[in-house]
Amino acid sequence: MLDDETMAKAPTDTDPQPTDADAPREYTIDELATLARVPSRTIRFYQSAGALPKPLIRGRVAYYGQAHVERLEQIAMLQDRGLQIKAIRSVVEQAEKGEFSIQEWLGFHDQLSSPWAGDRPKILTDAELHAMLKEHRPGLAAELVRADAIERRGDSWLVNSPALLDLALRLERVGVTVDTSRAAQALLRKHLGRLSQELTELFIERGDALGAQLDRAYEELRPVSIEAVRVVFAREMERSVRKANESGAAAALSRRRSKKK
Repeated sequence: MLDDETMAKAPTDTDPQPTDADAPREYTIDELATLARVPSRTIRFYQSAGALPKPLIRGRVAYYGQAHVERLEQIAMLQDRGLQIKAIRSVVEQAEKGEFSIQEWLGFHDQLSSPWAGDRPKILTDAELHAMLKEHRPGLAAELVRADAIERRGDSWLVNSPALLDLALRLERVGVTVDTSRAAQALLRKHLGRLSQELTELFIERGDALGAQLDRAYEELRPVSIEAVRVVFAREMERSVRKANESGAAAALSRRRSKKK
């Protein structure tokens, strides 16, 4: 005979029985594609790239679960932030290791992606561009097109960087050619790009560099960084120009330009 404890544990006809509804939902690749609104070939690409876990194979059929649905949603959100598949794989792998959650990453990305320079592309009409260049020499617009400073778009003009265009026009007024301005911008991008990368790595390596209040520290980092670059660069330019003057290079250049006139 069974004792009372054993009888209490034994299932009865009135106990709830497992049903198919309780089982985890599974999808074929076509069902997953329909549910997630992602083409089947894209799902296969995500798998081959390591961004989507492999499905469960039974017989010759691949089955996907809710984790795959959620991962496709995460991939879509990361793509909306401009990430390519290699970066997406890196983010999800780190999230799986518990270094952060996808939502935490999205929150930081949205915060860190707010503009620093406030310089955004702008569309100008023919009349607006003409008014901007009317005090400059003829043919300047063509030079700006060749320098990629402006670009024809239908009956309008696209200015990718209004601030850099303004700087180029200011320099052109004092005789610095558009080609020279473009070369100078390339130098600045090259060296400041490397500097920005090294500074970012420094702040990440030294975890206390931004202090305990990360949000407020980051907001303060923007104006401080811009001002620091302005001050340090101005001092270095002053040193370089003084050195060029002491060597006689500046005076020689001035004489050569006078002879050309």
